[in-house]
Amino acid sequence: MRVYWWMAHPHTHGALVALWHEGRILLVKNCYLPYHSLPGGYVRRRETGREAARRELFEETGIPADVSELRCVLDEHHLWEGKKEHIQIFEMEATELPQVEIDHREVEWAGFVDPKVGLALPLFPPLRRVLAGRLEGESTPRSGGPSRCSPGNPASGP
Repeated sequence: MRVYWWMAHPHTHGALVALWHEGRILLVKNCYLPYHSLPGGYVRRRETGREAARRELFEETGIPADVSELRCVLDEHHLWEGKKEHIQIFEMEATELPQVEIDHREVEWAGFVDPKVGLALPLFPPLRRVLAGRLEGESTPRSGGPSRCSPGNPASGP
């Protein structure tokens, strides 16, 4: 598949959710990736980034969310594994510790960790910037080319 991506350079759009509870973030470890990430996946046709993030959070962890609770903290375009990728990371705060239910097939592990612990793990690079920005007290990450999410961007949703 990576050879195809390298040759064809397909455009992809992914949306992930940074779910926070009492200063800790929910990370997942997928069976097919060598690093930790956030619940998320590809945006389907006729779906906004927010809608995809909400859907993927529920599919991967069983945690429901309302799209109005999701605040976009990263919206960037980059090359990744031969793909032209559009990545959006949305965050939300959980007032109560949610029960996480994973399938142990796609998602091997999920848990809330301190951001400093998370930064010591192998991470999806955009996630690393979000965690570092959060520790520095920034509302959006800096460096590496991410931009604030545009409310007028149809991919960002309402």
